[in-house]
Amino acid sequence: MSKWHVTLVFLGSAPADDVAAALDSVPVSGPFSLRLTGGGRFGSAALAGVTGDISELSELRERVRGACIAAGFPSDERPYQPHLTVSYHGNNAIDAALSGFRGSAWTVDSFALVNSHDGEYETLRTWPLRPPATPGPSHASG
Repeated sequence: MSKWHVTLVFLGSAPADDVAAALDSVPVSGPFSLRLTGGGRFGSAALAGVTGDISELSELRERVRGACIAAGFPSDERPYQPHLTVSYHGNNAIDAALSGFRGSAWTVDSFALVNSHDGEYETLRTWPLRPPATPGPSHASG
């Protein structure tokens, strides 16, 4: 499962330090919930669908994408289709297993900069998603 991830923005071979600096400017909101459901294909790759707080995921994606574009990194213009790649060599057995799948919900509490090389993934840095601060009691001074 260490390879499992939901991609927000694919940047190819962009310099990690420059990308991390751009991501430092991403405004974050609180954690949200997602779950894997069903399946599909993209070419030969087998995919699990993602449901749950998709609007929050899409908003995070747009904030990350915007920071990357502002820093000069190109971004894919296609509509965002959140998914989890299950296998790059899908087959009928995988399709059948995913067709009625409904996984447990999980909390997304961070996003990460991940480097991929020859099918291996390395998390370079993470940014937490913080719940909104709740105002405390006000104190008068005098």
